[in-house]
Amino acid sequence: MSRNHDLQKRRDTAFARGLGNQLPVYIERARNAEMWDVDGKRYIDFAAGIAVLNTGHLHPKVQAAVAKQLDAFSHTCLMITPYESAVALAEKLIHLTPGPSPKKAIFVTTGAEAVENCIKIARAHTGRSGVIAFGGGFHGRTFMAMALTGKVTPYKAGFGPFPAEVYHAPFPIAYHGVSVEDSLAALEHIFKSDIEPARVAAIVIEPVMGEGGFYIAPPEFLKALRRLCDQHGIVLVIDEIQTGFARTGRMFAIEHAGVEPDLMTMAKSLAGGFPLAAVVGKAEIMDAPGPGGLGGTYAGSPIACAAGLAVLEVIEEERLCERAVAIGKLMVGALRDLAREILAIGEVRNLGAMVAMELVRNRDPHSPDADLAKALTRLAAQKGLVLLSCGIYGNVIRLLVPLTASDAIVSEGMGIVAESLRELAGPAVKTAANA
Repeated sequence: MSRNHDLQKRRDTAFARGLGNQLPVYIERARNAEMWDVDGKRYIDFAAGIAVLNTGHLHPKVQAAVAKQLDAFSHTCLMITPYESAVALAEKLIHLTPGPSPKKAIFVTTGAEAVENCIKIARAHTGRSGVIAFGGGFHGRTFMAMALTGKVTPYKAGFGPFPAEVYHAPFPIAYHGVSVEDSLAALEHIFKSDIEPARVAAIVIEPVMGEGGFYIAPPEFLKALRRLCDQHGIVLVIDEIQTGFARTGRMFAIEHAGVEPDLMTMAKSLAGGFPLAAVVGKAEIMDAPGPGGLGGTYAGSPIACAAGLAVLEVIEEERLCERAVAIGKLMVGALRDLAREILAIGEVRNLGAMVAMELVRNRDPHSPDADLAKALTRLAAQKGLVLLSCGIYGNVIRLLVPLTASDAIVSEGMGIVAESLRELAGPAVKTAANA
């Protein structure tokens, strides 16, 4: 019996059913974009811990920073006796956050906490209660974050009722026939039929939907949201939890649109695998809650802050924003070549190294093929590649290779994608009519 099999049996006995695991694969060690399981099998990692490892597994600089911090202390609680690393990291994040307005920051532990705190801050600042989010968006598993999330199964099913005065508008997705004008009209409809804009505290949006399918918000839509929020005194919250820290070719995805957020969430790749999240925003808004209204026992862990400072150095020194663009071109080129022969590939899209392939039946956008996506993630894993699916219907394959991966590793992984998809979705169709 393999150790993986034995561990899966133990896991199924020890963990609650609601905590799923995609693969019965137990990792023993990992470096950069490669992992090895307890049975010695090697995997190329195209998941990066769900976008947590833009700097790869155990980047030497991050590892050294954490080791140095452990020699000093591991915890004091930032709200009791703080430390310089947290102040320094906050200063750097303030400097990196787009827009000319003076900024301030807070640290929390998870992305969901960051989202929750944005709503607290927005409500304290505006004195309003309503919040608008978008269908397909994902913002976390805590109650306000679930209410904001626009996907029922598995995140919301059975957990209601949710906090009141949360409304959803359609996200603009050209591939599925939803235009920018359609989304803006839906917002106006919410203002007419559900809640007047004078009672809306915040609009929350991912500049590229993560769990929702890697759909990219058009710059003109984000600019229109900025104007709408300015018009009505609404706080614009940009959720950069999955898109941040060089993944899209900029430090933050919102930079592609040239829009200044009022508040911005950060997490995932902020600390290279250590639990850390942040909210950074305009100082006048961030200062709305009173002392003690924000915080958390583990918020701003000194170990995670040391890792975060090292991550920012790696992104700059290794020019990972540029590297993201190069990786994106390599992946998209390979997928579009494959799409010329595989009818199941409905659309290939990306922003930098945030790359997606939507799987459908016979090129029909309205016929999502979730079964193929599941089969592809399983077969790829058997061949030594870890992939993730996403999307409302579970039919999108998202590619999140560490930005520190070599071209050789990226190409090897893309070869496994192609080989697996040909086995599952053949026969190949090569006529010009199907290109």
